[in-house]
Amino acid sequence: MSQAKIIAIALVVVGLGLAFWGYQEAGGFGSQVSKAVTGSATNKVMTLYIAGAVSFVVGLYLLMKNK
Repeated sequence: MSQAKIIAIALVVVGLGLAFWGYQEAGGFGSQVSKAVTGSATNKVMTLYIAGAVSFVVGLYLLMKNK
């Protein structure tokens, strides 16, 4: 397996992990209070979602490019 493919798979896995971590953080007490007061998710949750999505998309792109 090539090094590029390993990196692509790692990025996909990290992206899914960050998105799941963001989902878990969104359900936490602090995030619930912040969402109730401001009406939006906390910065940490949004950062985890965005970083997870970017990592996942880049990983998929690299996987498709290196077929």
